[in-house]
Amino acid sequence: MADRPLSLFKLIVGIAFGVWLGFIAIVLSTWLASRYLFPQSLAPVARAVEQLGKPAVVVPEPPNRMFEQYQQNLQKQEQQQTLDQARNNARNLSNPKCQFWLQQDQNAPNEKTRANVLQFCD
Repeated sequence: MADRPLSLFKLIVGIAFGVWLGFIAIVLSTWLASRYLFPQSLAPVARAVEQLGKPAVVVPEPPNRMFEQYQQNLQKQEQQQTLDQARNNARNLSNPKCQFWLQQDQNAPNEKTRANVLQFCD
């Protein structure tokens, strides 16, 4: 009878040791399978580990597309206001070159006609 508690203890220790070994085997198998079956999934981790030793490089952000569009719109509005002022200025009525380029800009607006309106009109 004295032998029975000792064998029960050995059984419990043996089962615990087997469960522990099984857990270790599952972890190692999963790690090996992920390493050999999915090597690309570990590439970001490897790069991050390499980057730890290197100094950080600050990459400037590209300009915001919406901000560029906003600036372009502002420039167009300023140009349009200048053209409107040139059309409405009474002194430009007596300037033939200004009148010519204002008419050209009205009929076929483009960058050249706008530049000439800004050049020849007050």
